[in-house]
Amino acid sequence: MEVLVKQGVEVACLITTVPAEIGRTFGHGEKTELIHLQAKALSIPVEFISCSFENYTERYISKLKKLIDKFKLTGIAYGDLYLAGHRRWGEKVAEEAGINAVYPLWMEEKDSIQALETFVKSGNKARVIRVREDVLDPSWLGRELDAAFLQDIQKEAVCPMGESGEYHTFVYDGPLFSQKIQLGSPKLIQLETTKKLEFGEYKLIGK
Repeated sequence: MEVLVKQGVEVACLITTVPAEIGRTFGHGEKTELIHLQAKALSIPVEFISCSFENYTERYISKLKKLIDKFKLTGIAYGDLYLAGHRRWGEKVAEEAGINAVYPLWMEEKDSIQALETFVKSGNKARVIRVREDVLDPSWLGRELDAAFLQDIQKEAVCPMGESGEYHTFVYDGPLFSQKIQLGSPKLIQLETTKKLEFGEYKLIGK
């Protein structure tokens, strides 16, 4: 989002998908309450698309059409970095909804380490909240994306940016945040093929 803002793009709303059965975001498995806090800190409304694996694309397109009318949207920006299959899907659904697909972070795979370095130096603050068990052990959970993380992640056989879901993060502060999110009471939970850091306490506080 910060890249778009610097380009002079008006970000009208945030969009994320939530499995209808569990009420958490796809991929990250994060509580919707925490996403609401991010949106509040950014002073931007958030819209959740409730769907299942069976009707994911259909429900996404249907809700996107409604959001286009509600917010007068002209484009939708995705955070994908270099996975061509993900981009094809995003462009396809955007076309069907009648809107432009934008990829402000698009790069070649070899540039992912530079992208991580840029993030570390950006002033944004994020912690690792989920890891794939087949590639990263639980010691990575809770780690800050800082200079030490930048060095250590290069020793692992993963994308430094976690583009294939090797790890997921939660951004709790940054230059665009009017308040930061305080996270507390963490506990480790086991999911199907991943481990996740679950926070029992969270609130907005002054910076």
